[in-house]
Amino acid sequence: MKTYRLASREEHPDDTIIKIGERLTVGGRELLVIAGPCAVEGRELYLEAAELVKAGGAHMLRGGAYKPRTSPYSFAGLAQEGLEILREASRNTGLPIVTEVMDARELPLVCQYADVLQVGSRNMQNYTLLKEVGKTNKPVLLKRGFAATILEWLLAAEYILAAGNSQVILCERGIRTFETYTRNTIDLGAVVAVKELSHLPVIVDPSHGTGRASMVAPIARAAIAAGADGIVVEVHQNPTEALSDGFQSLTPTCFSHMIDELRLVAEAVGRVLPTY
Repeated sequence: MKTYRLASREEHPDDTIIKIGERLTVGGRELLVIAGPCAVEGRELYLEAAELVKAGGAHMLRGGAYKPRTSPYSFAGLAQEGLEILREASRNTGLPIVTEVMDARELPLVCQYADVLQVGSRNMQNYTLLKEVGKTNKPVLLKRGFAATILEWLLAAEYILAAGNSQVILCERGIRTFETYTRNTIDLGAVVAVKELSHLPVIVDPSHGTGRASMVAPIARAAIAAGADGIVVEVHQNPTEALSDGFQSLTPTCFSHMIDELRLVAEAVGRVLPTY
């Protein structure tokens, strides 16, 4: 028996389909598109961005209220104010939100606002946090660690499942290799492998996976063709002025064009990109 018993197809042969909000699902025939700025930078800017990505075809909003940054001097988010802005954007657009929780002590507060909890790459093996999100009734978006093997990723998911939460969505966001041209090395082979090994849905983050806005759409198309259940991308009205990850953020116009392309890929592989 595999060490990731609950995440394994041996235990659960059928694909898990996770419901998000009133009408969204991930893991079935329908694809999921999550979009928005990397960080919630301010109320007016984020509310405008939310409307733009909804018009472009997004099904969910993303945005960091708490941002883990490599430098302690970088913008690290607006904390509770950011969560309040996210919830206002969700009310305005009708789109559910996903946002990162970094610390188990912040989990009760984040749960009041988020529809989906994100565990970021840096916290993939924060086992205390994994156990705590496993005690909630919220879907969890679990990003692969930047140096994690597929086995380690699935075992991290197992911590959440073993704590009682069966709503785990895996996210491939690139791993660190010797290559320096891209921010990370996107591992689409991992998408295929995990779909064989596990019943859990898998989405791809081509923004962090490449670190280059020009590469996001091609990788997103490839991800859907490879069998991913959706994508999460960063979109900003003025990427050059973004406080976080502007270099990998699409403009709203580019995002809309990418969605049109993804519809064609989805149809070709027997999937559906819903329109709401």
